[in-house]
Amino acid sequence: MDFLQPALDGFGVVLQPTNLLYCLLGVVIGMLIGVLPGLGPAATIAILLPLTYGIEPVTAIIMLAGIFYGAQYGGTITSVLLRLPGEASSVVTVFDGYMMAKQGRAGTALGIAAIGSFVGGTVAIVGLTFLAPVVAGFALDFGPPEYTALALLGILLVATISNGNKAKALIAACFGLLLATVGRDVFTGAERLTFGNLNLADGIDFVPVAMGLFGLGEILHNLEERHRAAKAPDRVSNVWPSRADLKQSSGAIGRGSVLGFFLGILPGGGATISSMAAYAMEKKRARQPERFGRGAVEGVAGPETANNAAATSSFIPLLTLGIPANATMALMFGALLIQGVTPGPQLVQQDPELFWGVVNSMYIGNILLLIMSIPLIGIFVRILRVRGAILAPITVLITMLGAYTINNSMFDVMLVVVFGAIGYLMKKYGFEPGPLVLAFVLGSLLESNLRRSLLVFEGDATGFFTRPISATLLLLFVLVAVLPLVQSAVRRRRSPGSSAEPAGDADRTPVKENA
Repeated sequence: MDFLQPALDGFGVVLQPTNLLYCLLGVVIGMLIGVLPGLGPAATIAILLPLTYGIEPVTAIIMLAGIFYGAQYGGTITSVLLRLPGEASSVVTVFDGYMMAKQGRAGTALGIAAIGSFVGGTVAIVGLTFLAPVVAGFALDFGPPEYTALALLGILLVATISNGNKAKALIAACFGLLLATVGRDVFTGAERLTFGNLNLADGIDFVPVAMGLFGLGEILHNLEERHRAAKAPDRVSNVWPSRADLKQSSGAIGRGSVLGFFLGILPGGGATISSMAAYAMEKKRARQPERFGRGAVEGVAGPETANNAAATSSFIPLLTLGIPANATMALMFGALLIQGVTPGPQLVQQDPELFWGVVNSMYIGNILLLIMSIPLIGIFVRILRVRGAILAPITVLITMLGAYTINNSMFDVMLVVVFGAIGYLMKKYGFEPGPLVLAFVLGSLLESNLRRSLLVFEGDATGFFTRPISATLLLLFVLVAVLPLVQSAVRRRRSPGSSAEPAGDADRTPVKENA
C-alpha cells in the first residue's frame, strides 16, 4: 500500500484550477463529439494533438482522457434518439435504446445510461488505482526480450480481435510496421525508405499520421456516407429512471462494470467489444430474451456500463507497460511522447505527479459527466440539428492549421493530406486504421528491443525462451496466432452437419441478429 500517499497527493494535482478547467473542457468536448455521428474521440484527439504542445503534460493528458470517456456517453444520445450511434461502442445501445424512445421512454434510457456510465467508470477507476501500481511493479523486471514479446503479442491481439476482417487488419498492421522503419537506423545510421527526402530522415512524425488517418480520413469518409437525415425530438422528459427501472438494471450495471474492466485491459479489447459482450451476456442470462430489441432496459444498462468501464481500464496497459490497448490509446501514447513522457513501469516511480494526477482526474471527470450529462441533453438535441456540411469544412481547416503549427512546415500538411487519402481508402475498402496506428506506434519499440535482445543473445533467437516472462508471452503469441486457424478447421469439418443445428442457436449471436 506504499502507493496510497502518492495517490492522495494526486488529488492535489487535479484540484488545481487549471487542471480542473481542462478536465471539464475534455469531458464537455467528449460528450459533444460523441453526439456528432462519425467523428469520434480518436479523430478529435488526433486533431487536437498540436494544441497540447504548449500545455503542461499532466494538464494535456487530463483533457485528452476526458474527451475519451466523455465521448462514450455522448454516443448514447444519438443511439437512443435517432437510431444513429455517435460512437462504435454505442451500436448495440441502438437495439433497445431507440425502441425505448419510440415507447416514450427516451429520458429513462438516457438516465439509465448516465447512471451505468458513472458506476462502470467509477468501478474501473478504483480497479485502475489498485491494479496499475501492481502491474507497474511487476513490469520493472521487463527487459528487451520481454518488451519484444509483449509488442508482438499486442500487435497480433489488436489485429485478431479487430471488429472487421482479420486478414485486412493484419495487412494494415504490417503496413504500420513498415512505416515505422522509415528514417535513419538508430543502430547503423543508414537511411531507410527515405527516397532521398531529408524530411523523412528522422522518420515519419506520429502527429500527421494520426491527424490524417483519424481526422481528415474520417471526415472524407463521413461526407461520402452522408448519414441519413433524422429529426431529433424537440425535448426529452422524465430523465430520472423509476425505482423499478433501477432495480431491473442494477444487475446489468454490476456485470457490465466487471466485464468492461477486464476486457478493456486486453490489447484490442476496448469499449466496442466490451459493449457487445455485455449485450450478449445480458440477453443470454435473461429469462425472457425476446424482450431484447424491443426496449429492454438491461439492453441499455449493460453495454453503456461496460463501454465506460473499458474506456477507463484501457489506461492500465498504456500507463504501466507502455502498450496501447486500442487506437485511441495509441494517440494517448503519442501525446505523452510529444510531452517528453515515456509511458511504462518507470512512470509510476519517476513521475507520480503525472500518473496519479491523470488517474484521479478520472474520479472528478466521472462526477462531472454524471452531473452535466442529464441537464445538457436539451443542448445536445439542438446540436444534432447542425448540418454536417457546415461542420466538415471547419474541421478540415482546423486539421490543416494544426498540422502546420507542429513544425511550421508544409511537409507536415502534405503528410496529413497523404494519410487522409490513405485513411479514406482504407475505410472505403474495409480496412480499419486502428491496427495500422498501433503497429506504427509499437514498431520502433519492437525493432529496438528485438535488436537489443539479439545482441544480448549473440544472434541466438532461442534465448527468448530461456527467460520465463518472454517465453510465456511468446507462447501466448503462438496460441493467439494458431487458435483461429484451428477453430476454422474444426468449423469446416463440422460444416456438412451444420444444417441440423437447432434453431435456438440463433439466439447466441444477438448483435448480428439485430444489426
